[in-house]
Amino acid sequence: MPDQARLIKKYPNRRLYDTRTSSYITLADVKDLVLANDEFQVVDAKSGEDLTRSILLQIILEEEAGGAPMFTSDLLAHMIRFYGNAMQGMMGKYLENNIKAFTDMQQKLQDQARSIYGENSPISQDLWAQFLNFQGPAMQSMMGAYMEQSKKMLTQMQDQMESQTRNLFSGFQFPNYGAMDTTDKQGSGKK
Repeated sequence: MPDQARLIKKYPNRRLYDTRTSSYITLADVKDLVLANDEFQVVDAKSGEDLTRSILLQIILEEEAGGAPMFTSDLLAHMIRFYGNAMQGMMGKYLENNIKAFTDMQQKLQDQARSIYGENSPISQDLWAQFLNFQGPAMQSMMGAYMEQSKKMLTQMQDQMESQTRNLFSGFQFPNYGAMDTTDKQGSGKK
């Protein structure tokens, strides 16, 4: 029988209780579970409400407040603007697909290094560690630039869709819609 996701209960005193180990854990411990690719679910101990996303967002917030944030203020502001927007669902899926592609690319690089240097070669592990230490800031900068570029492309696509929608419906008369636009556009020409 496959292992079920680890259940973590969050109590009103904000403490997290790992039911697998029967002990209280911290956000740092939850972060370690994420890094180890362990499946888990965080639920409110009283209501049973799923709080996993909330806990993951807290971890991201702590990481962003730490030494080297991944997201610029401009990128975060643009992401906030997508909430409530018709493109919100598309933006989430777009980011998810891009991060998956980035992760797949990273995995392929690791696989290539293993095929060249062997699975447990101390040389390959040492070289990989050196490469990651050297590339860490560059990768972080590249990821930030990639996210900025993706955001700009998505914003341009949204602007084009809005423009096409306006053009498509410009011939239709809607009550109390576009009256000011029509006046503004024709205001100087009317007598």
